[in-house]
Amino acid sequence: MSEMRFSMKSCLLGIAIAAMSYPAFADGLTVVSWGGALQDAQTKAFFDPFAKEKGITISQDTWSGELAKLKAMVDSGNVAWDVVDVDPQTGAAACDQGLLEKIGRDPTIKSAGLVDGAVTNCAVGTSVYATVLAFQKDAFAQAPTKLTDIFDTAKFPGKRALRKSPVDNLELALLADGVAPADVYKTLSTAEGVDRAFKKLDTIKSDVVWWDAGAQPAQLLKSGEVKMSLAWNGRIADANSKENANLGIAWTNQIRGFDMWVIPTGSKNLQAAKEFVAFTVKPEVNATLSKYISYGPTAAAASALVSKEVLPNLPSAPENSEGALAQDGAFWGKNSDALNARFSTWVAQ
Repeated sequence: MSEMRFSMKSCLLGIAIAAMSYPAFADGLTVVSWGGALQDAQTKAFFDPFAKEKGITISQDTWSGELAKLKAMVDSGNVAWDVVDVDPQTGAAACDQGLLEKIGRDPTIKSAGLVDGAVTNCAVGTSVYATVLAFQKDAFAQAPTKLTDIFDTAKFPGKRALRKSPVDNLELALLADGVAPADVYKTLSTAEGVDRAFKKLDTIKSDVVWWDAGAQPAQLLKSGEVKMSLAWNGRIADANSKENANLGIAWTNQIRGFDMWVIPTGSKNLQAAKEFVAFTVKPEVNATLSKYISYGPTAAAASALVSKEVLPNLPSAPENSEGALAQDGAFWGKNSDALNARFSTWVAQ
């Protein structure tokens, strides 16, 4: 009898240990992205297939990169988000502040075969996007051909729109002032380089309309409020295909970045969140996003799975890559506070 009791205790102990070692898979996840065309595409390519495969519910939320909101959640211990889409600079800043799980070190991510720059300590890139120059096709006798044309008010007069952020604008200002792409961040790392960028921005400030949300450039262009705008390429392609916007895109000098998944520290569904991130970079899954929005895959093996009709519309297409600049998330993670403060002051002046 004592042997039976010991056996039953051992069995129960084994079950308890197993339960602690292998937590039950989450019933649901909350995934946060940027809304609009991108989130619609992510829903079709990532959210719905993962939810179906795992038998869970994915709840969605949107944000505009407000790091203070994420920090408040983590600091309070009341983390409502499980996976969040960030740009490289927000991911770097949040990682430095200890707000994110270090998912880039996971074996499934390290072995995923992602392109250079798509994995950092805390973030995993799932798509490649570009900041491009969008314009009204009938606004000018000769169409702009490069992003730096936004600084040419003589050849291209009228209002132009920029995102209300130093990111991309400071880099583009230096490109327009003659700095080579390879030297942009080295120049911007000096006080003289920052002064030079703001001085170049001064030349068009009176003609600028500011935007905050990704859908706004297409709206501003369609309404006629501006004639050209910096914009995310997928938003313009979406407006052209779904709204017959008939907007032109200039690719030369594109500033290329990644949409990256991060997991907030304190996520209540950590294991499911990690599995979701890993799911989205499987080549056969990663390639499907390009069907729904003109953003490129980050899994190197996924490029061969993207249709030939879609490839010319992606930032990574060779014909779109002349003078391209890769956004440096580490630079912005280190310098964002100071440059955001200066930019806000400059805009208000």
